[in-house]
Amino acid sequence: AAAGILCYVGAYVFITYDDYDHFFEDVYTLIPAVIIIAVGTLLFIIGLIGCCATIRESRCGLATFVIILLLVFITEVVVVVLGYIYRAKVEDEVDHSIQKVYNRYNGTNPDAASRAIDYVQRQLRCCGIHNYSDWENTIWFKQTKNNSVPLSCCKAALSNCTGSLTRPMDLYSEGCEALVVKKLQEIMMYVIWAALAFAAIQLLGMLCACIVLCRRSRDPAYELLIAGGTYA
Repeated sequence: AAAGILCYVGAYVFITYDDYDHFFEDVYTLIPAVIIIAVGTLLFIIGLIGCCATIRESRCGLATFVIILLLVFITEVVVVVLGYIYRAKVEDEVDHSIQKVYNRYNGTNPDAASRAIDYVQRQLRCCGIHNYSDWENTIWFKQTKNNSVPLSCCKAALSNCTGSLTRPMDLYSEGCEALVVKKLQEIMMYVIWAALAFAAIQLLGMLCACIVLCRRSRDPAYELLIAGGTYA
């Protein structure tokens, strides 16, 4: 179950990142997600090893289980550290790239950047970088010369909005930069909390395995019972 949830979290990060990748040029931000998917896959195999070792009362198997869990635990600690590092970098990355993305917008023949902007403005209910007036400085706005912003800036409840700057009350007033930063930081926090939660579960797993190992090594009655002998 833990393995499945970890893989889900990693996949969620990949899918969500794909919607915002134009605003974040540093692909290394996906490293925590890659690691957490790998850990989830490995954790499934480790879980099977632990179950088999416990059922068979294999001391060697349990010791191997504890060692592997310890390595995975260390990996998840690395994921948490990387998550915090890249979470701190999000604001600088978005600030560096968002102006270039808006300047590549082409409403008449949408490319990937245009679709990304329209998607973000609709999903996050924002308009422009800091507010809708930022569109006046874009190449697309100067070429169209119709004093309007993209329809993705229109409030969802309005059906007759044309994006005209003469009716600013029809447009989203909040800029997209702060909301994109917030969204990307939330995504990174999902990874951090998932890694912390399952690191705690793995600590419990290591503790239980160690208890079983100690019982096998210290309790002669337990050993004789398993071997089918008697204890006087």
